[in-house]
Amino acid sequence: RIGNGMMVTGAEADQASRRMIEQAGYGDQFVHRTGHSIGREVHGTGANLDSLETRDHRALIERTCFSVEPGIYLPGRFGVRSELDMAIENGRAEISGAPAQDEIIPILSRFPG
Repeated sequence: RIGNGMMVTGAEADQASRRMIEQAGYGDQFVHRTGHSIGREVHGTGANLDSLETRDHRALIERTCFSVEPGIYLPGRFGVRSELDMAIENGRAEISGAPAQDEIIPILSRFPG
């Protein structure tokens, strides 16, 4: 919707992410907000992508950055969290930084194998 010139709030962005995860059958395993604003100290003071914890109804605005980092956690098994950083420039939300990761890299294993 941002590309169509429509306002999107942090809560609405979180709800869109949450809907996709729920449709895949993992809604109960997504237990945190989708993302946060990014400022000079990593977590910024702008809108967070959150309809769960703080229900952030502030708009995602031009020339701001935010993370998109949904996660699914299967208790006793594993968790997966993926992060993209985005910026809103010229009325469009665009991925910033390096290309999106397209492979799984295990960083911690509690189970042998």
